[in-house]
Order: sequence, then structure tokens, then C-alpha cells
Amino acid sequence: MKEISAGGVVYRRTPENGLQIQLIQDRYGKVSLPKGKMEPGETVEETALREIVEETGMTGRIIEPIDQIKYQYRHETKGLVDKEVHYYLVEATGGTLQAQVEEIRGVEWFEPEEAWRKQKQSGYDNNDRIVSRALRLLGLNI
Repeated sequence: MKEISAGGVVYRRTPENGLQIQLIQDRYGKVSLPKGKMEPGETVEETALREIVEETGMTGRIIEPIDQIKYQYRHETKGLVDKEVHYYLVEATGGTLQAQVEEIRGVEWFEPEEAWRKQKQSGYDNNDRIVSRALRLLGLNI
């Protein structure tokens, strides 16, 4: 069975012309990125933007694709699942930062260097290249 999810690395520009990256803390206490399963009739891009709004309260626009992560896991009723997660670079355009407490523990904005440090310390290894690529797409070399 195949399962497709999508999400993004959300960023915003601050009035001082700075840059901030959004990270979530998932239900397991790990640093992660907003993402979720594709619903019938949605495109992958629509899934990414919907999941970002649901999990973080922020609306955004996709700037460009970052990459995909593929892995397998065993589901108790579905058996072996081929999981594909599409990540996009997303610029925040509105909304109010608010964690979806049913799904995640928290969401915050970080300076790029701090976001990278948190990802390396407490994030999932397979997200390292997603965050790293997003930072490079934003013109940063961390």
C-alpha cells in the first residue's frame, strides 16, 4: 500500500529584514515540520498548505519544491506501507501561530541558525536534508 503526505518548511521575513523558520514539536517531543496525509481529490501542494494551516495556524504560498522522503513502515491492519512525503518551501502569508494540540505539542519561529541547531539536536535524521536544502534555497549557508 502507498501513502502520500505533504508539508513544508515555512519561513517569514521580519520587519527588520530578518528571516525566521517555523518548527513544530510533534506529539513525541521531537522537532519536526508540519505535514500530513493527502485527502481524496487534493493535489500534493493543496495537502501541504492545508496541513500547515491545520497544524500551525499559518497560511502560506508555495515557493518551490524542496524534496521528498520515502520510507516504509508496518501498519497493524494495512501491513507494509510505502510512505512518500513531499516537502515544499512555503512563505507565510497570514494567520495566527497556534499549535493544533490534538496533533502537535507546539510551534515556534526561530532564527535560521537556531532552527538548524534544533533540527540537528532534536529532529528526525531524515529531515536534516530537507531543512538544510530549504535554508540553501533561502540563500543561507549553515
